[in-house]
Amino acid sequence: MSVSESYRRNWESFWRGTSDAPGEAIWDADPALSAARDVDRLAPHADLSLPIVDLGCGNGTQTRYLATRCGRALGVDLSQAAVAHARRADPAGTAEFRQLSLTDPAAVRALREDLGDVNVYMRAVIHQSDAPDRRLVAEAVAALIGRRGRGFVTELTEESKATLARLAESPGGPPRKLRRVFDHGLKPADAGNAEVPDLLAQAGLRILAEGPTALAQTEQWADGSRVELPARWFVVAGAAAG
Repeated sequence: MSVSESYRRNWESFWRGTSDAPGEAIWDADPALSAARDVDRLAPHADLSLPIVDLGCGNGTQTRYLATRCGRALGVDLSQAAVAHARRADPAGTAEFRQLSLTDPAAVRALREDLGDVNVYMRAVIHQSDAPDRRLVAEAVAALIGRRGRGFVTELTEESKATLARLAESPGGPPRKLRRVFDHGLKPADAGNAEVPDLLAQAGLRILAEGPTALAQTEQWADGSRVELPARWFVVAGAAAG
């Protein structure tokens, strides 16, 4: 099974039309506001000497940070244009980047065979995936972490819809970065609050820790404060984890 062509086209179109400027995508926050605190939450439960795979890496901002904290960092994304962005932004080769669909079990298995057990970082992928694909995304996490790895999964909650609606109603309409999300047919906050933990359980993953958080965005409110979207994070292990 693979993602729909329309979904793939939407993401290719988004990334082809995105400049290389940091923060051009609305979710492309500084790692100090995202991956840094996420790794701190993962660290008590994980062996950070294992490779870490950033699922849905986009332009690789968080992946490059993960490479400074973990044994090896690889970012994968459905969009070839996103992978090209990530490679251009990393001329020193701090991290590695590959095109991969999380809904392609054979490709996920091949990656697992190549790397062995890994830790996984997945920031806001399930909530914007097409509904039929979400279980496959969760199963990709389980397949990659194996016995020794751990996964860090963070997803927008239903409450973030109200925040996005309020942002869209800003004077003058949605700010430019949010408007680009809508224009390219992307669907933020599309998964329900109970759906994410249910999907993780169905994939055979055990939740070791969880809590509320907020995903920093690169847009601001009219008063200059940063837009943050309500979310929840989970640290997960496989059913056979040691």
